[in-house]
Amino acid sequence: MLAAAAVCPQTPLIVTGLPRLRAACDAAVRGVLAARPDVLIVVGGAAATEAYAGGAAGSLRPWGLDAGAGTGEPVLPLSLTVGRCLLDGRVPDACQAVDLDAASAECLALGEKLAATGDRVGLLVLADGSACLTPKAPGKYDEAAGPFDDRVAQALDAADPAALAALDPVEADRLWATGRAALQVLAGATAGAAPRGRLLARAAPYGVGYFAALWD
Repeated sequence: MLAAAAVCPQTPLIVTGLPRLRAACDAAVRGVLAARPDVLIVVGGAAATEAYAGGAAGSLRPWGLDAGAGTGEPVLPLSLTVGRCLLDGRVPDACQAVDLDAASAECLALGEKLAATGDRVGLLVLADGSACLTPKAPGKYDEAAGPFDDRVAQALDAADPAALAALDPVEADRLWATGRAALQVLAGATAGAAPRGRLLARAAPYGVGYFAALWD
């Protein structure tokens, strides 16, 4: 059963910059560890749904940063690499990638499966909001981006899995909201649990929605 979950951005900028947001992410991670999970899993979006060993390596060099985590050949996608870096040396029990285009039902089922791997499961979920928030954002500006991110922020603050489960994959894709699938994995993992939620930080310095939240 889910004991606690942290939600943090999957951008590599969180590893070397954005100090206020990074501080909030560190607080969220500490909150998960304080819940003393017997299983700790990093979850993030990627090109395909795939499970990795907790000690699998990842590198941020393809994104111009001399940073990474783990030893050996880097195999982790960006989101999971960022998650490993945020754990600051703590090795999770597993790393789970979810296809960015996975159907909502698939994400929810994966979340339920992950939550059943231990009596007290901790998740570190890497998920960005929309990348269409401003005219200078990576995606084409869309007036629906702000309300979409508002819904995500409200759901994270209220620990509302139903609201996350209701996110529309088609809308999320149009708004370049790459965290949708991972957030719906979190929603699925919450079945049978009743965590409290806290949105610790929200920012969009480059027209991309970033959140730091803790469910415990």
